[in-house]
Amino acid sequence: MLEEEPQGVPARDSSLIRPYARTGGRTAARHDLRLETLLSTDEERLYRASNDQAAMMRLCLQPRSVAEISALMKIPLGVTRVLLSDLITLNLVAVHEPGDKPNMALLERVLSGLRRL
Repeated sequence: MLEEEPQGVPARDSSLIRPYARTGGRTAARHDLRLETLLSTDEERLYRASNDQAAMMRLCLQPRSVAEISALMKIPLGVTRVLLSDLITLNLVAVHEPGDKPNMALLERVLSGLRRL
């Protein structure tokens, strides 16, 4: 005889979504986003975003790299690039390409984020 699950307890965590389901199966980003590319947004743009987009955009209220966003959202880098590319296309985030010199503060934040993985 099979044991029944207790009432009110989901069979599995409903917050778990297959990563590529978030992109509608798309695997290629429209924009070339490197790991160190910085993105930012402001509070005003948050109100034009869907709930899923707003969660990612909240991280961009202070400039963050693609790598940081991926680590903080706990989603694969490829999926992050596709989702961020959508936000760029919708003009919901601004892109800041790094200069010739590496930004040591950014590199330290990226390294810290990678260590937390």
